[in-house]
Amino acid sequence: MQIEFTLNGRLIYEETKEDETLFHLLRRKGCYSVKCGCETENCGLCTVLVNGVSRLSCSYLAARADGCEVVTLEGVQKEAEEFGSYLAAEGAEQCGFCSPGLIMNVLAMEKELDSFEEVKVKEYLAGNLCRCSGYMGQLRAVKKYLSRGVNRNEC
Repeated sequence: MQIEFTLNGRLIYEETKEDETLFHLLRRKGCYSVKCGCETENCGLCTVLVNGVSRLSCSYLAARADGCEVVTLEGVQKEAEEFGSYLAAEGAEQCGFCSPGLIMNVLAMEKELDSFEEVKVKEYLAGNLCRCSGYMGQLRAVKKYLSRGVNRNEC
């Protein structure tokens, strides 16, 4: 089946099978930041934005992306670099394997939530697994990033 979607600002026409996941399609298109650690919606490594909403690409059928805007880490380099500096400052960057999915979720959260209370942040990020850290450095980095220069209900 033929689908058409925007990938990181570029219009894409692609042939896909009915059962192909968005994860596999994105990897074929060279989006190597998108990783798959579980294929069961449990780790968050494959998180991408579809029409601005975070989605787990390992279980999202590629055909559903027809007509949509899909953004991977490759499409948000500036934002990712900025958030990455917060991770580094808090000592939260370890192996980095989980970082792309975490970053994509943080960027989606920034747009979706109207306030950043700690309980909401923790709930939003519950599906992002990190096997290296205790999450406290990551949580500090997320809270500082989300509250930078913004007068919202801070964490």
